[in-house]
Amino acid sequence: LQERETLQAVFHLIDARHGPTDEDIKIMQKVGTILGAKQQAKEHCAKYIIILTKADKNVKNAKSQSNPGKVSNKVMEKLIVTMKENRVGYAPIVLTSSETRLGRDEVWKYLRFAAER
Repeated sequence: LQERETLQAVFHLIDARHGPTDEDIKIMQKVGTILGAKQQAKEHCAKYIIILTKADKNVKNAKSQSNPGKVSNKVMEKLIVTMKENRVGYAPIVLTSSETRLGRDEVWKYLRFAAER
């Protein structure tokens, strides 16, 4: 992260059923330290995006279009607090499901953004 000038985006995948694990928190700390310093120095830095995976597992009959997936309030609150504590509170959060295709277009948006930078 510190020396990769061509790196445009960092996607951090977190299981929406459980929220950030101890390992996820360590990653956020590292990213927050490195990218936070680069932003303060007004240097180029990669965009950090949090992808919450398996959102369909939190919903019964998630295959329907009207109910493609969700994340519990408890998990979302824990994630937001953890992000703020580790200086990555600015990062977008994308809720996804491979089963229902929830969030697919938004992930592609960030991939295109990275490719075009």
